[in-house]
Amino acid sequence: MMDWILIGIAVSLGSGEGASPAAATGLVAEAEAPTGKFTTATEVRPILDATRGSWIALRDYGGQDLLYVTHLLAWRCGLAQLRYGINGGDLQVWDLPPCHTGTASPNALLPEDGMPYLAFAAGSVDRVEIELTYDDLSVDTAAFDRAQVMMP
Repeated sequence: MMDWILIGIAVSLGSGEGASPAAATGLVAEAEAPTGKFTTATEVRPILDATRGSWIALRDYGGQDLLYVTHLLAWRCGLAQLRYGINGGDLQVWDLPPCHTGTASPNALLPEDGMPYLAFAAGSVDRVEIELTYDDLSVDTAAFDRAQVMMP
């Protein structure tokens, strides 16, 4: 009987391989002293929790599906990584622009930060999965069906 209990505990804890997406990518937790400029997980997590339905948007424009992550980029300074998956595919890393910590608005998106969207074939995006890794290495996920996030 004790053997089965120990086996159950071992299975529930896992082998440790792949247990943490952050550990697998080599991400390192950052200091969590609030700055007042919304540059830490402590500061941005409550905002992103409250606005989960606005994390992404999808637009059918110019014969393409455009996947926008503008809202997430606006709070990126508290994130270590953003990953997205399309239609159940593997999660891909979205390269986050740097935080502009030497400015009054570190989360601002500047022209050199790139476009806040990716383009896909028209009508091809049915579902989007998002995985956020905060700078304290906690992880949050959400999935959105096309109709939930379509822009007019």
